[in-house]
Amino acid sequence: MSSTIVRYGALPKELPSDDPDDVVFNSLYGVRTIELNRPKKLNSLNGSMARKILPRLREWEKSDMANVILISGAGPKAFCAGGDVAELALQNKKGEAGQKESADYFALEYKLDLLIATYSKPYVAIMDGITMGGGVGLSVHAPFRIATEKTVFAMPETTIGFFPDVGGSFFLSRLDGEIGTYLALTSERLHGVQAFYAGIATHYLDSSVLGPLTTRLSELVFKDSATLIDRQELINATITEFTSSLPAPDSYPKAQYGNLTGTLREAIDRSFRFDSVEEILEALQREAQSSDTKVAEWAKATGKTIALRSPTSLRVTLRQLREGRNWNIRETFIREHKIAAEFMRHPDFTEGVSARLIAKPPANPVWKPNTLGEVSSSDVQRFFDQPSAAETIELIDPHPGSPSQTYTDYPHAVFALPRESDIQTVVKSYGSAGSQAVVKEMVRRWKNKAGVEEKVQDVISRKTTETDHGIVWQGRGPNL
Repeated sequence: MSSTIVRYGALPKELPSDDPDDVVFNSLYGVRTIELNRPKKLNSLNGSMARKILPRLREWEKSDMANVILISGAGPKAFCAGGDVAELALQNKKGEAGQKESADYFALEYKLDLLIATYSKPYVAIMDGITMGGGVGLSVHAPFRIATEKTVFAMPETTIGFFPDVGGSFFLSRLDGEIGTYLALTSERLHGVQAFYAGIATHYLDSSVLGPLTTRLSELVFKDSATLIDRQELINATITEFTSSLPAPDSYPKAQYGNLTGTLREAIDRSFRFDSVEEILEALQREAQSSDTKVAEWAKATGKTIALRSPTSLRVTLRQLREGRNWNIRETFIREHKIAAEFMRHPDFTEGVSARLIAKPPANPVWKPNTLGEVSSSDVQRFFDQPSAAETIELIDPHPGSPSQTYTDYPHAVFALPRESDIQTVVKSYGSAGSQAVVKEMVRRWKNKAGVEEKVQDVISRKTTETDHGIVWQGRGPNL
């Protein structure tokens, strides 16, 4: 990080042309709500919305009356389906000035995402409905991310000649095993509880209880001496009050490959652990010969999916995830802005958006270059060159009491299901007493959180071996 320039600037101001009604703010006792209000556009995030939300979040940080921030989307279909990329593609066609304007939008968006990732007060994101792209940036870095039966999560950027941004370098690379690589390269969708088990959401609730939950959160009273983690723990316990039984992750016909467990998960980790797209495709070809019919069908479908993606996007995305493992949260957004700015100048983004989203009916994009072999290492390197002072985005300076902007792992990770690394640690300590002893200890440590037992049992079945002395963890680490 030492070679990365860090700059801070002022909060953005609304423009006269901004829509006054695209975000609705409200108060209910100690809760401050943000409602994204573009339901006809599936609440897609634009500059007007970001210019409203950023200063309001900072205002609430300074207010003793604001205890909890809750963000949601208007309408029944979406929390936020992404950024308004169609507008960006049209701007890019204007040449260098338009491309600079598009890059400035990403700077604004990433400022907001980093503020959320390091916010000094409890922040709850309601991922009720479509949650993709820019909507992921508004939610996935929060300590509380609530999925419902209507949640549809995806990072579909390679489909349009882009890369999984909004901090994808950070959160995708820190998911268990190769889940993040798989989701990033394929744009696979996760429905409902699948997002919870994958580690995207921290909680799963039925959408019918969201109203009562908001009311309950508004009634919470924090001690003046309560730290941020104290407040978050109370909120975590409160959300848990509304949790009922979880649906099976394989009960979503529209996401037949979204249940990332068992033999499918083993195949994902085997196939997506490589550092070149070619090796991943070769691994998928091997999996396509599997005697497991489900795995073979998945491998064939996944190979075909990747072949449709922008070759440049695939190469940049894979390198982004590998390097992003070592970036802190602030560096993530500085480096991603450089990558985004390069994509605004690259023909694939404008081509992908125009073909997939603007053309009626949608068409197949013509990528340039059109094959992996034509994308050279120097083509990829320019996306990862350190940004100059002029290229470096201005961030919002941290508020007193905020989490560090240089953390390398989420300080609130404990509110989600345990990660494989957590389970591995307990296996080493309790494995000699058998699998049930490990499950019992994990459930105890996670305070009887719904879903812990199911996840631990799946991990034990995939990652441990039964011996005369209990269970033993396989391999060299949780990512293998």
